[in-house]
This record gives sequence, C-alpha cells and structure tokens, in this order.
Amino acid sequence: MSVKVTFHGACGIVTGSCFEVRTERAAILIDCGMFQGTKSIKELNYGAFPFAIDTIDAVLLTHAHIDHCGLAPKLMNAGFTAPVITTRPTADLLAYVLPDSGYVQETEVLRLNRRNRQRGRTEVEPIYTRSNGDACAKHVTSRAMDKWFDVAPGMRARFWDAGHILGSASIELEVKDSKKDDGEVLRLLFSGDLGTGDNMLQKPANAPVGVDYLIVESTYGDRPRTRRTLAQRRAALRKEIKAGLDAGGIILIPAFAVERTQQLLFDLDHLFDSGALTTVPVFVDSPLAIKATSVFAKYLRLNKELSVSAPFDRPNLRYIEDADVSRKLGRLHSGAIIIAGSGMCDAGRIRHHLKNHLSDPKTSVLLVGYQAPGTTGRLLSQGVPMIRIHGEEIAVNARIRLLDDYSGHADQAGLIAWVKARMPVAKDVFIVHGEEGARIALAGALETVGIPADRLHLPQMGETVRLTPKGAKTERVRATVDVAATANADWHNMYADTVIALRRELDEAKDDRFRQKILNRVRGALGSA
Repeated sequence: MSVKVTFHGACGIVTGSCFEVRTERAAILIDCGMFQGTKSIKELNYGAFPFAIDTIDAVLLTHAHIDHCGLAPKLMNAGFTAPVITTRPTADLLAYVLPDSGYVQETEVLRLNRRNRQRGRTEVEPIYTRSNGDACAKHVTSRAMDKWFDVAPGMRARFWDAGHILGSASIELEVKDSKKDDGEVLRLLFSGDLGTGDNMLQKPANAPVGVDYLIVESTYGDRPRTRRTLAQRRAALRKEIKAGLDAGGIILIPAFAVERTQQLLFDLDHLFDSGALTTVPVFVDSPLAIKATSVFAKYLRLNKELSVSAPFDRPNLRYIEDADVSRKLGRLHSGAIIIAGSGMCDAGRIRHHLKNHLSDPKTSVLLVGYQAPGTTGRLLSQGVPMIRIHGEEIAVNARIRLLDDYSGHADQAGLIAWVKARMPVAKDVFIVHGEEGARIALAGALETVGIPADRLHLPQMGETVRLTPKGAKTERVRATVDVAATANADWHNMYADTVIALRRELDEAKDDRFRQKILNRVRGALGSA
C-alpha cells in the first residue's frame, strides 16, 4: 500500500498550513490555512488551489488560528461541499473567526481599491467575504477529543489535545488503502501547533505513541526559552506595564484575538486584584477578541480544575466593538492599556493605534507573540526607525518591548520532548511549520536524541511524498513559491525601505541643490536599470 502526502503550505514559513493526504480511494486535507507575512507570501492566498477541489472528501482543522483555517471559506466559495471537521471548542471559535476574517478581507480591499482608483490601477476582489466566512462556519461539524471517527473511505481519525489554544488538536490518521479487512494500515500523526505545557487555560499536549509517520511543527525549533512559572510570567508583565505607565504614555499590546488576549486579561485580572498594579483602564479593541472571550468564558466555567471567578469581567475593563468608539481612543495619551488585533500588526485596529502613537516616545508597544518575517510586528521588533502603514510613513519613536512569555508555541526543548514521547516512530519524521533555520535546527536536535538523519525530512512547498510501510520517497516537487527569496523580505519590503531611506536623505540634505543631485542620481539609476 502507499499514501501520498502533498505539502501545500507551512514549509520554510509558519503560515498557510495545508497538507493533502491521498490514496486511491480518498483524499482529505489537514488544515486549510491562510498565508501571512510578506506581500509576496500573502499573494498566494489569491491563487487557485493546487489540487482538484471536487476530489477532496473532507477537511480536518487543527485549530482556529487563521494560518490553519483561514482559506476554508475560499474553498467552500469555490464549490467545496464535503465535511469540514474539528473539535467542539474550535467550532465555537470558528463561528466568529471566519466571518471576522472575511470582514478583514473586505475592509482591506476597500482601502486598497481607493488607492488603486487614485493611481489608475485595476481594482481587486477580496479573497472572500464576511458572508462566505459565516456560511463556512455554519458548515463545520465537530467531534470529541480522543474518539475515533470515520473521515473518508479507508480513513479514520481522532483528535488529541495539542495544548496550543482552546480546542487545538493534533490529528491521528489511520489509513487503509484496501477494502480488505486484513489490509495494511498506516498511522500518521500531524502535530498541529503544540503548546508550551504551562498554560493555565489549556491542558498539556497529549498524543499516541508508535505511529508510522510523524509530521511535526517547528515554529520555535531553533530556540530555547527561559522557563518561567506563572508567578514569574506575571511579574514580567507587571514590570513592563509599570514601566510603560511610568513613561507617561499609553501601552499598546498587539495581540491575537484568540488565546493571547484571554491570557493577558487573565493575568492582568490577577495583578490588579492583588494590588501589584495600579488599576488603570484596559480597552480590548477587537470585535473578534470580544466574541472569542465569550467562548473562553463558557469553557472556563466548565473547567472544574481552574478556580477563578470572572477574569474577563472587571469594572476597569472595557470591550470596544463600535469603530467610532475605537477611533476616539486616539485621544488617549496616557494611563491606559489598549489590546488590539492583529498580533503581528498587519491588519485590524492596532494599525490605526500605531499610526496615532508610534511617533510619541512616551508610548510603549508590547509585543507578546511570534512575529512572522515581513510583518509590521517583525519590523518593529528589529528596531526599524520608520515604517509604512496604509501607505504613510510613520516614525518609530515609541518604546518597543518584547515579552516572549506569552507565546503559545513550544520551544525547541518542548518540541523535542513531545517527539520523544511519541517514540518509537516506525518510519520517518517530517518537519514543517517553521522558518528554514528553525527546521534545520530542530532536525539537528532530533538527531542528537536518536532519530537518524535519513529519517528526518524538511519537505518543500508543493512537494509530494509517497509513504509506504517500508519508508518514504519524494515523488515530485512542484514549487509554488520561492520561499527563500520571499519569506524574510521581498521586493515590497525593499520598496518601502527604499522610499523611507530616500525621504530621510532628502530631509537631511543641506540645501535644495543637493536634494536635486540626489534625485538626479536616482533617476539615472532607474534609467540604466
């Protein structure tokens, strides 16, 4: 028997998770995620799907982050009618996440088309709309954790807790490429995104042992993180918040609407109640985060092991849904915390707050999660002096602070421990969902714990491998994008950097005659290019 797996995303990058599993009898997708990062990477969202939609029998979703589920509405809009299956908490979150994603596509395209009309360029269509997202969410069905269910002819699956966010799952897949009762069976395990193991809101990751093939994420495969207790994490948050308030400005926290925002509110609730922090207004300026928080509150009440009363309901905590009220927050200049999406600063209301406050040296921007290459968040973390938001140049004078304690991903040690706990893996391990350096580093670390190098694979985007009881073999590589050239910085990033650098040179020139010389050199270079 043989099973073909094609890696349609999350290879050399951490977004666009989508893995096709195909036999002669059936085909399914594990995740159908949106690409995030540089503009060249995000353009992959607009292309045709690299598989025949009508041959896919089901989609299994690991969790409710957009880079794992965000293209499911596009898939349905293109005619997909087969089941979309996930866990119950993830299904509850998707009821809000997918329509919100469609709304983001609509608003971003609306803004882009205004600029396109002004520049005489062709207008574009959104990847999908809010109504598409709503229709997809209603189509989703759920299954319980740790219970087998049939997916397609010759395939059954079960979810295991991944510990990453509410409802997140690793997916065990049992494949039989024969109608015979005694036919051979292959067991595959897709890790999904794995949690840190110390998240009070989620259980630690768990999964079976002794599978044939393992597909594991590597987001933090190249780095260890300092292990901190809950008390130490809260102390670190207190230190950053107090320093931001003492600086005399407001504190902006770009945060993912699902899980990261709720963790922050959980810890802020404790710090305010204990007197460790002076009580100040906290604004959650994200309609999606507000709706997601209601889902977390529901499951928090069901969690008998966690004795905490209403951490998401405080007198100083305000949830901002109305866009006009959000804009009025721009009048704030001190003594407040604003938590807004997106977590990588590439969409949503946080971009308006950054435009309003980045140039103020009293402002503090607290980055609390992974920042993909090419995103505004990554640029801020790298200390750039100026960025472009909505086509405008914004000076970065604010205090930019990084607090990695809130990452939802296991670090290198955590990933190694999870893989070791799955041993023995009968055949091969595929390392996905990581930048290339992270994948290489994790592969090297897994070698040191006894997995032979020839059983560790770093698949490329578009690569198809054939899995058999005897081992794996690459069948073809259909390059979908040059990840090496576009993942960290593409021509769009270079263009923005060039415009900013040219503006700076012109501003600092001693007189207009010298400015004209600069522009003549630039025009000359363009003419010779």
